[in-house]
Parts: sequence; C-alpha cells; structure tokens
Amino acid sequence: MEEIAEVYARSLFEVAKEHGQLDEIKDELGEFADVLAKNRQLQVFFFSPYFSSGEKKDGVAKVIEGGNEYFVRFLELLAEKHRLPVLFRIRRAYDVLWAKEQRLLEVSVTSAVELDEETVKAIGDRIEQQTGRRVELSSAVDPDLIGGLVVRVGNLVMDASVRNRLERLRRQVASAA
Repeated sequence: MEEIAEVYARSLFEVAKEHGQLDEIKDELGEFADVLAKNRQLQVFFFSPYFSSGEKKDGVAKVIEGGNEYFVRFLELLAEKHRLPVLFRIRRAYDVLWAKEQRLLEVSVTSAVELDEETVKAIGDRIEQQTGRRVELSSAVDPDLIGGLVVRVGNLVMDASVRNRLERLRRQVASAA
C-alpha cells in the first residue's frame, strides 16, 4: 500500500508543480483527508466496495464542489481505481514531497523549563543560517532533562542536557569500577 500511495502522491505532486499549485493542492488534500478522518459516514461511502466507482465519483464532485480541478480529477481517478482507502497515505507522501520541495527542515527544541519565544526563534534562525533551509520550529518542555537543551534537526539529535551529561558520567564511573 505504501508503494501505491507514493506513486499516486508523486503523480499528484508533479501535476501540481507543473501548474504552480503545490500549496493549493496540499491544502485541499489536507482538508479533504481531515474531513474524511472525522466523518464515519463518508469513510463508509468512499471506502466501501458496495458503492460503485460512478457513485463515488459523483460523491467526490458533491463533497469537493468548487475545488481545484486537478485535485477533483485526482480524487475521481482514485474512486475509479478503488484507491480512495489509500488517501491518508497519499497525503503523508505528498506532504513529504512538498516539504522537500520547500527545503523545509523540522527542528524541535526540548528544554527543562519553558523557553521564551525569542530564544526558540533565535535557535531556529541560527539553524536556518547554517543549513540554508527554511525551518519548521517546535518546542517542548521535559522536566526530566534537569537543565540544558535537546535539539532535533531532521534526524540529527544534539543532546546538551544535564540528564545526558549525568548519564555519561554514570557510565564512565561504572566502566572504571
């Protein structure tokens, strides 16, 4: 299913990119997936094999009335090919492609105490300067850190917390004994 989702997501992404509508289609895909996730009746209708692809295509037209023409055609294609149940995976794959295109880098800052907004923004700005990429910044509080910071940049983790330092010291003492 993941491979199918990636193929459809890439196709939608390429069409959106070709027509300069990456953001618009991302937003509509997200809205449609969110509505579908919250509405059990729509899920039953769109995911059920008991309804024909023609009925589902008509349903898409009614639900997405006035939507982006490429996105509506995409949903109609999914309905025709009985691929609507893969929609949530398609959304995730599209979001990944969109983030790469935007050169977006996820950064999370975790601290023992609440950091003021300016400090978190300064960390994000510094990472933007060093990487040359746009940063999507989030922050969290974890009192177990005792002090210091844990910064996650993409898949890289920089742990400068007191908890981490104490753990390293504990391991050194244990190995020396």
